[in-house]
Amino acid sequence: MKIKLERTERGFKIGNFKDIYGKECSIQKSSLATDDAIWLGCDEGLHVDGECCARMHLNKELAKEIVRHLNRFIKTGEL
Repeated sequence: MKIKLERTERGFKIGNFKDIYGKECSIQKSSLATDDAIWLGCDEGLHVDGECCARMHLNKELAKEIVRHLNRFIKTGEL
């Protein structure tokens, strides 16, 4: 499955997909002004004050560390 990137109403790139349980998920460029960041995770789930808490807010350093573990999982099926 390929994730097609589109643009939000505010012009930020977003890719929508479903996880293996069929839950709506996304990866989206963040509007954070102080750091390059993305949102990643399920669009459904815990909400606090109207904000979805089921998505992670990741900067490049965190994303790089997650990718390291994901690459190992892709190669071996293990963490």
